[in-house]
Amino acid sequence: MDKARDHCGIFGVFNHPDAARLSYFGLHALQHRGQESAGIVTSVYDEVKKRRVMPVLKDFGLVLDVFADRARFDDTLVGDAAIGHTRYSTSGSATNPANIQPFVVHDREGHFALAHNGNLSNARAIRERLVERGTLFSSSSDTELILHLAAQSPEEGPVARMVDALHQCEGAFSLVILTDDALIAARDPNGFRPLALGTLPPADGREHPAWIVASESCAFDIVGAEYVRDIEPGEILVIDRAGVERVGAGGDFNGVCMPRTHGVSQCVFEYVYFSRPDSKVFGATVDKVRRKMGKRLAHDAPVPLVEKGDGKRPIVMSVPDSSNTAAIGYVSESNKMGHRCKLDIGLIRNHYVGRTFISPGQSSREQRVRTKFNPVAGVLKDRIVVMVDDSIVRGTTARQLVKMVREAGAAEVHFRSASPPVRWPCFYGMDFPSREELAANKHGAVDRIAEWLGVDSLGYLSVEGMLAAVEEAHESRERYCHACFSGTYPVPIETGVVKEENDW
Repeated sequence: MDKARDHCGIFGVFNHPDAARLSYFGLHALQHRGQESAGIVTSVYDEVKKRRVMPVLKDFGLVLDVFADRARFDDTLVGDAAIGHTRYSTSGSATNPANIQPFVVHDREGHFALAHNGNLSNARAIRERLVERGTLFSSSSDTELILHLAAQSPEEGPVARMVDALHQCEGAFSLVILTDDALIAARDPNGFRPLALGTLPPADGREHPAWIVASESCAFDIVGAEYVRDIEPGEILVIDRAGVERVGAGGDFNGVCMPRTHGVSQCVFEYVYFSRPDSKVFGATVDKVRRKMGKRLAHDAPVPLVEKGDGKRPIVMSVPDSSNTAAIGYVSESNKMGHRCKLDIGLIRNHYVGRTFISPGQSSREQRVRTKFNPVAGVLKDRIVVMVDDSIVRGTTARQLVKMVREAGAAEVHFRSASPPVRWPCFYGMDFPSREELAANKHGAVDRIAEWLGVDSLGYLSVEGMLAAVEEAHESRERYCHACFSGTYPVPIETGVVKEENDW
């Protein structure tokens, strides 16, 4: 793994007769957040059993693969409430089918279904406490811990018990929870992971609108929903029948807010890499923030100066696709500063390489990179090239891309990262290589990393420049977590925890 990976995407629908299909499209829009597995759970009243049931369909694979049988939306995944999940594992093995979400359980008061984005930083302590009580586990994921805490809560009613459970959790958790009567949306007090609320006009035969919760607003766009607001850090929002009938377009449902013991610290890496540029995350459009980061990068790591008359302007190219908008901002600001450069397309990305792509030499890292990218020799030959990427994590892919650009005939190759050096692991829902594998730690000083990458120069956006870019694009002044860059962890962490430590 060369890039950091996010935990997952979550989606929830309430009061829509085609809730499962909406969830399918929503998960399709959130596929970039996790490609290991996908699942959808619905809630429906069973006329034969005379009670509500929760049918579920989940499996390994991409959304398109898991839900290839469209008939399941008519004969199984029925009901007007649903939640969905697309996973990349950060807690619990990726190959254990018991870890595929959403989780569905039945207890003394009905059903719970839960989908989770994030990591509980006190998961080990919670698990040890539950083990002492004799709790039996069916998965190795920290998500299951939340369900056990709710099941063992002394509170009355499923909502109250879930609220009690979440008050015992620390770290990163954005959740959609389905009960027999409600959709609950919850976000940890620090607000590490994004979660947004949207609405759809009343469906045919319905008097009141449908309500949707999603990791990113791009999931609203695909189903024609309107973004209303973010779920606030620490907010537990309860969307139920009475609330749907009572509230207006503002979404004033019942709920509670957990205490913000450690303040607010939203994950800045959502802007750097994870989220789609067409999404609104933490109240700001990702595209706008990335352009601002590119502009700040132009000051922190300028384009190589070329005197007028000394030749063609340097070419600035993005490493597609997550750095596209940062490269646009970088070129715009560079030219404004008098540093002549030109934005061009130097790499073509193959978007049709799936997770199971197999070719001769697949064991070769260089071959894997070449299946995804190909340089445009006619653009690069004899030119000074500045490659802009969103981040450098392990750096192995960047090194191969630099080699390809040089082989295409570039006269010079310079590399710019639109984020600071990644030096520290994340305990709040991202999956990084070990600290020793991170390029900034493995190779040391910037000039040593540049030598290893094979570039003429290397430059990073500073932590200060990154945070300034976020503030410039944002209406609020909320704090952001930058622990992976600075080593400053806003919530106490359990060190030494490994991803598969509870697998059997």
